[in-house]
Amino acid sequence: MTTVPAALGLSPDQVASLLTAASRAPSLHNSQPWRFHVRPQVIELWADPERRLPAADPTGREQRLACGAALFNLRLALHGLGIRPLVTLHADGERPELLASVRFGGRRPPTPVQRQLLAAVPRRRTNRLPFTDDPVTSGERAVLHKAAMEEGAWLHMVEDQRERSTLARLIAEAHALQRADPAYQAEVARWTAVAEGRDDGVPARMGEHRPAAHERWVVRDFTGGQGEPNTSAGITFEREPAIAVLTSYGFGPHADVTAGQAMQRVLLTATVEGLTTSFLSQLIEVERAREELRRLIGGPRGPQVVLRIGRGWPVPATPRRSVDDLLLRATPETV
Repeated sequence: MTTVPAALGLSPDQVASLLTAASRAPSLHNSQPWRFHVRPQVIELWADPERRLPAADPTGREQRLACGAALFNLRLALHGLGIRPLVTLHADGERPELLASVRFGGRRPPTPVQRQLLAAVPRRRTNRLPFTDDPVTSGERAVLHKAAMEEGAWLHMVEDQRERSTLARLIAEAHALQRADPAYQAEVARWTAVAEGRDDGVPARMGEHRPAAHERWVVRDFTGGQGEPNTSAGITFEREPAIAVLTSYGFGPHADVTAGQAMQRVLLTATVEGLTTSFLSQLIEVERAREELRRLIGGPRGPQVVLRIGRGWPVPATPRRSVDDLLLRATPETV
């Protein structure tokens, strides 16, 4: 095992703890598409081009969202060590994989909210199984909305019945388009229902109940493409989950990374509130559906994430790569 370098005035063990926290962010098919270049004065976040999933994510938007979520975890972990992180987002056309740099910004004790969010990092799960029918309260919705705003994003709760009906139609159509795409199905097969012992992807045990689809809201099928809606014996989804659309105020790589940070803050806030979440990513991955979604919810903001939110039962964590595997030993300019 290679020793983790020291950085930002922290010991190698402390830096390793930072990267462990960062790696617990969600990502498309648990691809964990991030690397970190650690130097004495800076920790750089890089997107890993070998872990981008081109069939589902041809523009790299979801990869940047995932990296933004990892960046938020890294920020939280630094706050937990009493360090104020100074973050610079990059948009260098010559180095598109370099997304952010984090430097030492002085000493500051963590706030109570930061402590709560940091404690939620290892407890957060993406839960694709059915939720209970207990509603998300108006107070909880307000807290989630505030969490998105704290990171420069907007959380639109889909409550209007016309919007919900249209959204259900859009996600069913997007799901059907993806199922008809051989490249997409091959990509899903490579990254889901993976064998035990692999440190990425979605393990087969995560889909052991094989709920192929929600009655109205299509939940990602990790059965190798064989599942059909409502075929899971004894498995019943909640009728009306809370549905939220996270939107960003800008466009391009900066906006994607910023939205990823907001997404992670919302997810961790939901965990603190005792809520559970999963993604309705088909609406974002199919460009036609994403554009219709933008028009549906109104305004110029671009939809970045669609969440299903409710109350569920515990699910196991997905595997994570080792800290050593996360380290970028040399930047692409010097490889």
